[in-house]
Amino acid sequence: MSSSQHLISGVIILSTLLGVDAFNGYYEYNVVQCRFSSGDLSDMEYIRSYWFNKAEYIRFNSTVGKHVGYTAYGVYNAELKNNNSALLAQERGEKDRYCKGNAPTFINAILTKKVEPEVRLTMGKASTGGHPAMLVCSAYDFYPKMIRVTWHRDGREVTGDVVSSEELADGDWYYQTHSHLEFTPKAGEKISCVVEHASLREPLEITWDPSMPEPERNKIAIGAAALVLGLIVTAAGFIYYKTKSRGRILVPSG
Repeated sequence: MSSSQHLISGVIILSTLLGVDAFNGYYEYNVVQCRFSSGDLSDMEYIRSYWFNKAEYIRFNSTVGKHVGYTAYGVYNAELKNNNSALLAQERGEKDRYCKGNAPTFINAILTKKVEPEVRLTMGKASTGGHPAMLVCSAYDFYPKMIRVTWHRDGREVTGDVVSSEELADGDWYYQTHSHLEFTPKAGEKISCVVEHASLREPLEITWDPSMPEPERNKIAIGAAALVLGLIVTAAGFIYYKTKSRGRILVPSG
């Protein structure tokens, strides 16, 4: 999976506070946005919005090519701006000057960064009483968002009995995803989770070792710990008994 398969999109935003009356709670500001969703910036769009408190009253959009007012005050001032040929020409040129001039820096700094996923393959549910087992393949802390997780049994991709989550945002620019495979174990088969991501030079394959499922390993570990603890308690009791026995004076009965 090459990086060209991933959608490159972004918004460059510049906000400028024009006037503040803190006592009366008045705020006037404008917001400049550069919107694009293609790597060659062919769909670049420049937008300048004028706001008073929480209401947008004028907007210039490079696609429309002029200012548009949304309130009576905005309509009046939009017309004044559109009649100013020098200002209108400047705004129309901002898409190439400001947006396309800064977008490559934005793309190189953020959108082309790649972070490899951390992949874990675990047993979600063991096969018991004739019920199928479930494996879980989880990919954590990867970027960009798009990723492909597939299951393979003996080299063939599995298309049924698979449930996968969407890419879930962690809130820190990274993502995670989880895929579940329900299956009936067979002796000697090979089950693998295959992950494809832009950060990987080749697909990452992790094979499940069915020799000892994770729940069984946990049971054995707990059982071993209990056995050791039991031996320690028994030995301590035996030593205590022997120590007490040495201090006794036996008195014949009768």
